[in-house]
Amino acid sequence: MKKTLFTGSGVAIVTPFTKDGIDFEKLGELIEWHIASKTDAIIICGTTGEASTMPDPEHKAAIAYAVEKTAGRIPVIAGTGSNDTRHAIELSVYAQDCGADGILVVTPYYNKTTQKGLYYHYREIAGSVHIPVVIYNVPSRTGLCVSIETLGELASIENITAIKEASGDLVYLSRIAAEIPDLDIYSGNDDIIIPAMSVGALGVISVAANIIPVQIHDMCRLYLDGDTKAAAALQLKTLDLIRKLFIEVNPVPIKTAMNLLGFGVGDLRMPLCEMESGNLEILKKALTDYGLALK
Repeated sequence: MKKTLFTGSGVAIVTPFTKDGIDFEKLGELIEWHIASKTDAIIICGTTGEASTMPDPEHKAAIAYAVEKTAGRIPVIAGTGSNDTRHAIELSVYAQDCGADGILVVTPYYNKTTQKGLYYHYREIAGSVHIPVVIYNVPSRTGLCVSIETLGELASIENITAIKEASGDLVYLSRIAAEIPDLDIYSGNDDIIIPAMSVGALGVISVAANIIPVQIHDMCRLYLDGDTKAAAALQLKTLDLIRKLFIEVNPVPIKTAMNLLGFGVGDLRMPLCEMESGNLEILKKALTDYGLALK
């Protein structure tokens, strides 16, 4: 029996930065707030955490800190993906050794590879660790989609337990649920959490949970408890805000929103930069329309 890492809302947590590096004190505050706000898992060093701008010592330090700070209260899933299989193995082994509950491994980008190469890539990474591996399928960023056939082959590997599915394609997601029932599914898109759960997803790895963690958790919990009408109502209530959180490339709007709301998570790292002024005003209006108070 494969191990389910979590059900409900896992936050793809931002990484707060100072000009000198990670603001660990602020990261600790965010983790404590998420635990108090019913977040079901912490995903550290993902896309939203700007892991692609972190040198290895910093990347590893963020993972170790999240594990230590969370102290087993909720699962920690570490982003360890790379387009270099050896590098992904190094980060994955480190994450396991410092106590992460699982790893999130994005499909290789830029050099991309074939479906056969994808199978070899994930097989080698999974074979280097014993903790659960979550495949991260996000073709809009990587230019590569894992085929249903390749997913089926990968699901036969014992510790490949789940997929974060961020293509936005509900037919593809439905096929995973129908054809690969032993692979847990997490929506990678906040705007289709309930549609994804309606065909078998266990929850979401969420960007919006960085600012509305209770609502994202409650949406998932309501659905899992059978109150589909209330869950759908929450999905629809959050929809405009979620759409505006992706008005520019993630994590530009979410980190901007957190600073507007007083979280003080610092600047984005280049090549990401401040929002266009018109989009910033749209984001501010979406936050206030939702009922969030700007600082």
